[in-house]
Amino acid sequence: MIQNPSRRAVLGGAAALAALAVTATPAAARAAAWPTGFPLPNGWLPEGIAIGSKPYAYFGSRGNGGIYRVDLRTGEGTVLYAGAPGQIAVGLKIDRDGLLYVAGNTGVARVHDARTGDVVRTFQLSEATGHFVNDVTLLGDRAWFTDSRAAQLYSVPRGRDGAVRTLPLTGDWVQLPDVNNANGVVGTPDGRALIVVKSTPGELHRVDPRTGHATKITLVGQDTVVNGDGLWRIGRTLYVVQNRLNLVSVWDLDARATTATLRTTITDPRFDVPTTAARFGDRLYLVNARFTTPPTPETTYDAVAVSL
Repeated sequence: MIQNPSRRAVLGGAAALAALAVTATPAAARAAAWPTGFPLPNGWLPEGIAIGSKPYAYFGSRGNGGIYRVDLRTGEGTVLYAGAPGQIAVGLKIDRDGLLYVAGNTGVARVHDARTGDVVRTFQLSEATGHFVNDVTLLGDRAWFTDSRAAQLYSVPRGRDGAVRTLPLTGDWVQLPDVNNANGVVGTPDGRALIVVKSTPGELHRVDPRTGHATKITLVGQDTVVNGDGLWRIGRTLYVVQNRLNLVSVWDLDARATTATLRTTITDPRFDVPTTAARFGDRLYLVNARFTTPPTPETTYDAVAVSL
């Protein structure tokens, strides 16, 4: 039998909701007041961004492998790791234990302490030439790296010593010469596979991390994700940064990530060849790599945030 609530219960519930609104509003207001864009150091040559559970963003440098950390609440930053000649930092991901995994382009992966910037581990994934170790994601007990110039992925143990695993890509994967192939990478919603974007000609693939078998994901609503770079996934929503198109395409994945249906695209006049993205709260933060701007030591760079 359905009973009407008592006056005391109604008043008590209303008071609880009012208290919740009072306590939640200041936090929401503070987050809304955070900057939606902030500068990076001149000449930094950024490409990757990583954000963990705390309001800090990390940006790598293609120029010297340095790491720059920004407080999202203020937009103020500091050089966490100065880098060194010959080092490169492109894709980045931060682990729950405070370790920052960095794709190093020239066949190298580095692991940094996200608090101090210290290098705690280095992995040689491939030869220095003929390869482009481009991006990284965390799945299970391993960090997975893409190689834009070879039909293979690499994985290393998370938070411990161990061997590098090389995973050749098979199935629907067709490697094209002299262009960037595999680029951004994320785990599937069920955590059983990887999604890899193939920048040229603009495909998404579901990759079995045990076998390397790649299955081309069917795209609905748009033929390609050409210039696809960084990937970010929230549940069954996949965000694909299409760098030189200055947009982010937003896709709905089916349960097994075999079909992706275009929902919308995100554009912003502040985009200047964004490459990778990371989420904090209800915002997606993107780094502008400015590939179409000739780099100099004084070239300006920045990162911007868009609402989700």
